[in-house]
Amino acid sequence: MDFGVSQTDLVDFAGYGVSFERADQHLRKTLGDTLAHQLAAAAVKALVDEAELTPKPALVDRRGRGAHRDLDLPLMRRSAHALRPGFVAMARAAHSTVPDQFQSLRETLGRIGRDTERTMLAVTNAANTHRGAIWVMGLLVAATAQVGNRDTYRIAATAAEIARHRDRFVPKCVSNGERVRQQYGVRGARGEAEDGFPHVVSIALPMLRQARRHGKCEKVARVDALLAIMASLDDTCVLHRGGTEALELAKRGAGAVLAAGGSGATAGMDELMALDSALLARNASPGGAADLLAAALFLDRIEWDDTWSIPSVNGMEK
Repeated sequence: MDFGVSQTDLVDFAGYGVSFERADQHLRKTLGDTLAHQLAAAAVKALVDEAELTPKPALVDRRGRGAHRDLDLPLMRRSAHALRPGFVAMARAAHSTVPDQFQSLRETLGRIGRDTERTMLAVTNAANTHRGAIWVMGLLVAATAQVGNRDTYRIAATAAEIARHRDRFVPKCVSNGERVRQQYGVRGARGEAEDGFPHVVSIALPMLRQARRHGKCEKVARVDALLAIMASLDDTCVLHRGGTEALELAKRGAGAVLAAGGSGATAGMDELMALDSALLARNASPGGAADLLAAALFLDRIEWDDTWSIPSVNGMEK
């Protein structure tokens, strides 16, 4: 990929009295800006792809609002695109940070994330479309920029390392997710990040690869990856809306779809529609699982898209 700065440019800089050190800094900044925009675009695409994926149980999709009276698909798309400048800023901040500065980076990401959330709320007329996704995707965007290659395990581990630092400037208000985490003793979005996104790297990504190896279409692979997350995740969105009964129903129902052959099988689709109806009746939506599916789609593209300005990792299983 041509980033607009060649070795000849470096020589030219030196000829004009610019040191090689400064020329190298210019090159690194140019590469960093290019990567930041690539990562932000990929993050937005992953969020839009998740929103458009259909059918999903009790979530916004092409069929309708799911369990969300204040959301719809056009709003989800607008919201996702509004997050792009924030993701660019997060990637830029991470690209210029070394690991022993992760405390400072964590707080910078927190500040950018809060600014990005305000942008989201302005675009959506105060609807919470992507608050959880800003946290999840922001960490992974930053970690990818920091790592500098396409090793998804290392990216997730780096995101975890960043997430384990406390943001000293976070507002003292308690979010719904934090309240549920404390009430039910579950890990929540913060725990998922601090643990290295196990539902992404150990459940969703392997399910995507397995489905593709078995010849399933991309839509089926992605729906089944969502269901695999749901079958295991203590989803704070489900708990907030429907308590432990709804959570057990979501886990059991998602597992039943997969046991019946997945969303690509007739029996599996019947189970999926039954799960959809049951969750809608309880006004319970697996929003946490949806955020993690978007994260998996982001890392999946990082792993296999050869147009990236960062190197791949040899020996990874397709």
